[in-house]
Amino acid sequence: MNYFLMLSNSHADGVLSWYQTLRLEGRMCDVVLEAEGVKFPAHRTLLACSSDYFWSMFQDYTLESGAHTISLPALSSKGLEQILDFIYTSWIALSPSTLEVTLQAACYLQVTPAVDLCIEYISESIALDNCCFFANIAAHYGLSKAFTVSNSFIARSMCRILVAEQYKAELLELNLDSLQEVLAAEEMPGVKEMALLQLALDWLEYNPQSALQSNALLCRIRYSLVPPDELSRLSAIEPALCTPFIHSVVHKALNYHLQGPLQPLLQSVHTSLRTTNSKILLVGGGPEADRPQNQILAYEPRTRKFRPLSTTLPTKLQHQGVCVVGHFLFVLGGEVVKVDEESEKSAVMTVTDQVWRYDPRFDQWEEMEPLLQKRAQFTCCVVEGVIFAIGGRGQRGEPALSSVEKYTMNAGCWRSGVSLPHPVHGQACATEGTGIYISGGIYGNSPDSSKDVLFLHAFEGDAWQRRASMSIARFGHQMATVRGRIYAFLGMYEPFCDIEYYNPEQDLWTHLKPLLNDRFCYGLMATGGRRVLVFGGRKWQEGQEVCTTNVLEYDTEYDAWREVCKLPGPLCGTQCAIMTIQDPPET
Repeated sequence: MNYFLMLSNSHADGVLSWYQTLRLEGRMCDVVLEAEGVKFPAHRTLLACSSDYFWSMFQDYTLESGAHTISLPALSSKGLEQILDFIYTSWIALSPSTLEVTLQAACYLQVTPAVDLCIEYISESIALDNCCFFANIAAHYGLSKAFTVSNSFIARSMCRILVAEQYKAELLELNLDSLQEVLAAEEMPGVKEMALLQLALDWLEYNPQSALQSNALLCRIRYSLVPPDELSRLSAIEPALCTPFIHSVVHKALNYHLQGPLQPLLQSVHTSLRTTNSKILLVGGGPEADRPQNQILAYEPRTRKFRPLSTTLPTKLQHQGVCVVGHFLFVLGGEVVKVDEESEKSAVMTVTDQVWRYDPRFDQWEEMEPLLQKRAQFTCCVVEGVIFAIGGRGQRGEPALSSVEKYTMNAGCWRSGVSLPHPVHGQACATEGTGIYISGGIYGNSPDSSKDVLFLHAFEGDAWQRRASMSIARFGHQMATVRGRIYAFLGMYEPFCDIEYYNPEQDLWTHLKPLLNDRFCYGLMATGGRRVLVFGGRKWQEGQEVCTTNVLEYDTEYDAWREVCKLPGPLCGTQCAIMTIQDPPET
């Protein structure tokens, strides 16, 4: 027999509506609930269907099953009223002033949908002025989702909380579990570790009953991110930092600060900034040729936004080398450019051997051991923590260099490496595993660019080996390694905009889709996935060189180009590196 199953959308709402009418009129009510002397007539059947507490209470075998009045001394009258309104209407009015009494009643009476709405209210209403209160409520009532949301919000907003005295005071009343979770957070934009250490110490002073848990709280601090002078001062006067366990942790951090050149090799969670997102740094460059600026821009690939770092290069450089080891930025050699301030037309370029290291943990530059030779238009790379500086040239007009030098953190100095078979400058460099590849450039005093590719085992090779040549002679170009392939991009004045990739296993170059427009003196960085980004650069336009503002993305999987965003302004000659830096406070 055929039949149709039909659903009435209005029936359930209608039943509840009638129950509410009966309650308001006091009709057919068969039980009275009492809290704080206030009486609430109700209907047993609806209570039993809405609450596990009442379902158990109104069974035939219980004493309360026949009682006319049931006292609930554990509840407030307001909380009971809130839950009864929810049971009869499915609606609940929540605010910071009613949240706790509502949760107390909902949990006691086991009205799970009302508890879920309280959790949703916390998640959607959290703000600076209530986040600590919500975290304490969530911890007290075991609301795991709200607990996580509240703690995460406090961590992300910590910078703003600490600068506002009224909000900072509320942190001192935060429950221990929440504070421990916050201090273990990986994301805490704009917050100095010293501020977190002081917060933990202030909290322990404000909550002396939690002194026995001081180790569990203080072990969340990343002491290597605290300035050593401040750390030494506090460890001498704060008893909480003198327990055997915390004392050993502090001593280890102070020892880290003394390691100097070794620090990039000593990285751990205790030395890591509280951020999980790496940024692409655009180091130096400027809006026109031979006029570099000392700015550093940070680019966030996910949001495609730029922001200038608070720090700047110690000097204006071009044709420098840039690399990252242990989340320290190294800037090597290059040409120091000094422009006549009066005319702003003439500039003096001096090749340097200086090496600068930038520590984003303390926003500090430090001059390191200089290169063995002054270099510009050279290549540098990092293999297993060792920096290689390869070829290049000295002062303008001087011959190119065939020398190679390497910097080992353990030694803290530059040492000679395996020399190139011939002098070269303007070449490109990429690594694959422990292998170093260089391509193109100009040999010696030759006026012509080269197609040659050379290879060296970084730690085992005693000579550079030839590999298959590129199809195009290139100079001032760049290379990037993506998924085991090495991609060669445009160099100076290349008329056809061709790019190609090299397969190390097959020793073979393959042509790819060309750029639509020529480009040189750009910044380039592989993002860690399958894409490569090209930042700015110069190109020919109506017979003149112009600096560009666009950022191009090359997808190696689909051999496709597209423009993804614009730079804040024209930029050429920048060098790129990818590293972790502190995020600014969330707004």
